[in-house]
Amino acid sequence: MTLSRVFRATAQASAARAALRSTAQPKALVPATRRWASQAPQPEDITNPSRPGKWRRGVQTFGRVTLVSILTAAGVFGWYTYEQRHPGPQLPHDPSKKTIVVLGSGWGATSFLKTIDTSDYNVVVVSPRNYFLFSPLLPSVTVGTLDVRSIIQPTRFLTRHKEREVKVYEAEAKSVDVANKTVTFVDNSEIKGAVAEVTQPYDYLVYAVGAENATFGIPGVSEHACFLKEAWDASKIRTRLMDCIETAALKGQAQEEIDRLLHMVVVGGGPTGVEYAGELHDFLDADLQAWYPEIANRLKITLVEALPNVLPMFSKQLIQYTESTFKENQIDVLTRTMVKGVGEKSITVQDADKQMRDIPYGLLVWATGNTARKLTRDLMAQLPEAQKQRRGLAVDEHLAVLGAKDVYAVGDCTATEYAPTAQVASQQGIYLARTFQQIAKRDRLEAELLAKRTDANAQPDEIEKTVKALNRAARIRKFHYSHQGSLAYIGSERAIADLPFWNGNFASGGQATYLFWRSAYLSTLFSLRNRTLVVTDWLKVAIFGRDVSRE
Repeated sequence: MTLSRVFRATAQASAARAALRSTAQPKALVPATRRWASQAPQPEDITNPSRPGKWRRGVQTFGRVTLVSILTAAGVFGWYTYEQRHPGPQLPHDPSKKTIVVLGSGWGATSFLKTIDTSDYNVVVVSPRNYFLFSPLLPSVTVGTLDVRSIIQPTRFLTRHKEREVKVYEAEAKSVDVANKTVTFVDNSEIKGAVAEVTQPYDYLVYAVGAENATFGIPGVSEHACFLKEAWDASKIRTRLMDCIETAALKGQAQEEIDRLLHMVVVGGGPTGVEYAGELHDFLDADLQAWYPEIANRLKITLVEALPNVLPMFSKQLIQYTESTFKENQIDVLTRTMVKGVGEKSITVQDADKQMRDIPYGLLVWATGNTARKLTRDLMAQLPEAQKQRRGLAVDEHLAVLGAKDVYAVGDCTATEYAPTAQVASQQGIYLARTFQQIAKRDRLEAELLAKRTDANAQPDEIEKTVKALNRAARIRKFHYSHQGSLAYIGSERAIADLPFWNGNFASGGQATYLFWRSAYLSTLFSLRNRTLVVTDWLKVAIFGRDVSRE
């Protein structure tokens, strides 16, 4: 081998070794970083790496259930309100059906209308007001806790959902002719048309005109006192209340006159008077202190009651609790005190010691008992042999007016063994509606039996079956009142409840009872519309307070 070849072979081997070393060169090492223990990667859940914890799963489930519940409730609410606002077609007046005329739109009449099956009758409603008033919450309207529109339900909102058309006339009954079975009523609105007086015949009359406030012949009551029975009464009290407050705040007013203007006197220690006194205290404590601080502490509330104690229908311990609450709230309670006269600026009373004295006032609210209306007294005069009660119409165990054929009476216009309360009138209205349904069934069975007996092809067993059904329908049960308890609000977010429990009563008072009082009245309201409006008013007062502007 020549020298040149040796050199060439040596160079090729060196180049090959250099190439081999370059391919086998290790890569540069990444410098290691030091980590804290908390930053170190944690071991994964080898059983189910994507499964969340129990707490997270519970929150997710709760959220889904809540969302579904809200959407469902909203859907039901929307569907129900739409259905209520869009009543369907009704059956027309049927001359072959008997006509029931209902006088009034209070508790008894409205409960009757809500329950009656109009497919069996033609129904006519005559009332001086075209709505139903939820009277237990009326004291809340006087101070702005509730708006008056929230506790009234137009009568047509109820009658338009009945199977057969119900005629509703806003008019005042002028007379009832029981001999000719007619009712004469007149238009009592400010705007009158060509026809202002109408006479309506009836087959059955449901007399539910209620009663009016009793003044006991005391002079000056009608002229100077404010009653608390109708919607316009609450509006009048609210207007006068704000008048007294603003007049007392007027510059230059004498101190004695300020004390008179800010003295609110309530006559009557029943539920209405007690609840108004409680609502008035709440208005003073929660709103007047904020907006009228210069005179709020001078406002005084006095409750006058002729009996030895307030709320005589409640248990003794609840009476004592109410009186102690009023004392704590600085509401004066004058028991065994009789009003003898009412003037423009003061009342004359006879106290427990038989001493006569004058009590100055700015606002006087008269919340005493009831007395029969003139229409009721005129009706009783037509039946002198059977009607001898002064306080109202005497009725039998089926609520039929004694001495008058096909006339029934419910509510405060009757003289029964029961107290004149909304609870009694409501149960009477429901009972009477069911009685009329049974009467309609009896009339159908009588017609069916007559047809079968005149049919030569009728089977004897079919006739016997109809006779038995007719005998059952002819047995109309007597009215039985079921007392569900008594409730009253006494102010400072406290209420009392006297409820039947087993063979005795369960008495309760305080803030927990106040929540029960609210829920009980809320459930008693006749429509979802009223419930929604009342809850909205309560929320508005809780957030913004009561309105102190004068309408």
